Amino acid sequence: MRSTIRKVAFWLAPAVFACAASALAQDKPSSYPSRPIRIVITVSPGAGADFMARTVAQLLSERWGQNVVVDSRPGGSGVVAVELVARAAPDGYTVLQYGNAMLLMGAQKRVPFDVLKAFEPVVGISEQPYILLVHPNVPAKTIKELVALSASKPLTYSGGGGVGATVHVGMERLAKITGMKLKYIPYKGSSPAIRALMGGELNLAVGSAMASTAAIRSGKVRGLAVLGAKRIAAAPDLPSLPENGTTGYTLTNQYNWWVPAKTPPAVIAAINRAVTEGMNTPQMVKRLEAEGSEPADRMTPAELKKAVAREYVEIERAVKELNLKLQ
Repeated sequence: MRSTIRKVAFWLAPAVFACAASALAQDKPSSYPSRPIRIVITVSPGAGADFMARTVAQLLSERWGQNVVVDSRPGGSGVVAVELVARAAPDGYTVLQYGNAMLLMGAQKRVPFDVLKAFEPVVGISEQPYILLVHPNVPAKTIKELVALSASKPLTYSGGGGVGATVHVGMERLAKITGMKLKYIPYKGSSPAIRALMGGELNLAVGSAMASTAAIRSGKVRGLAVLGAKRIAAAPDLPSLPENGTTGYTLTNQYNWWVPAKTPPAVIAAINRAVTEGMNTPQMVKRLEAEGSEPADRMTPAELKKAVAREYVEIERAVKELNLKLQ
């Protein structure tokens, strides 16, 4: 969902917020927020999505002087969290943070409603590639060598989200492109999957750049490839997919925030402005880069809604092409 040219980021100094009460009044409705805001995530604590949610929660809490809490609701390949927020009051106090899997869930009809009608996209948070990790006893050093190794016996793997989620579908698509033989083992999130890899229960695991780089530093797993179009500063020694001979395909994720349909547009706009400004400060950009991520493109809620609709069409096409049998 990245645009060709990123708009120049700008920074509002803390002194501006301290002395410009009138500007703050224009920034959001005067009555919002009057109580804690809850960010619901679909994964277990410790995953990349959890780190990102807590980062933005702190940003909003400091800006608005109100508690912003993260509520982890893993299960059902994201269904538990999505249905919880879909039933929430449309008042801006319950927000869903979910990546591309939100659209994948809709394309697969895993919930009994149209996700594009049940939710309003609020703001893009960040974008990051996934990283392919291997257990130290796996001798392969490249994807080509993994393909050869899997010829005699499928390699076991897992990642965040469970059956039918982004990692599952993305890796099955990579397997189809490369000829790799894989067997998916479901876990509730990338953190449990990476722990299983460390314990020798899996051959491979796929995690966000944030979760994966921390695991690599532990020495208990080995990074094999960045599943994006280029190397990242957080793991400069890991080759990208094109460097591994796979072109025209990447496995990346953008975290977006969603609220129930009929949430007041003024509240949606206020969250969008506050998060976008906070995520594009030089300090935050540097912090994200160190974790293998970058801010999502600056978009208004209306622009994000159009981009999401376009991506939904692409994901529907991919689901039909892959013809996965979901359980």
